Amino acid sequence: MLVRLLYASRAVDPNPEVIDDILAQSRQFNPSCGITGILCYGGGIFLQAIEGGRLAVSELYGHIQKDPRHKDVVLLHYEEIDERRFGGWTMGQVNASRINTSILLKYSERAELDPYSVSGKVSLALLEELMATAAIVGRA
Repeated sequence: MLVRLLYASRAVDPNPEVIDDILAQSRQFNPSCGITGILCYGGGIFLQAIEGGRLAVSELYGHIQKDPRHKDVVLLHYEEIDERRFGGWTMGQVNASRINTSILLKYSERAELDPYSVSGKVSLALLEELMATAAIVGRA
């Protein structure tokens, strides 16, 4: 059974090397677990969708909750799915500083990434639009 999980967290250390390390680690370990997804980072905030088998996604989310690089980890959305939306990425990356502000304003009060102030469905819609507008890099 496939599931999709969407969460938000804040970076403990917003240093670009830390973010690169998270992406590299994801791209290294996710394929062996059958995990795919995308990570959006901006303003010290992570917004990540992960897809895969129920057990693999649950275990990964448990690791993220304990990861000292993350704080304020909040589950935004969880659902059983028939097919993956982000299956083309072992872990795609969105650089929020390069997103057209009109896309952010479409989904929130201000032109900044803040999944803490919107619903999980809104955050998922934002990620889907970013995917549709080719704002995601790191296809692997």
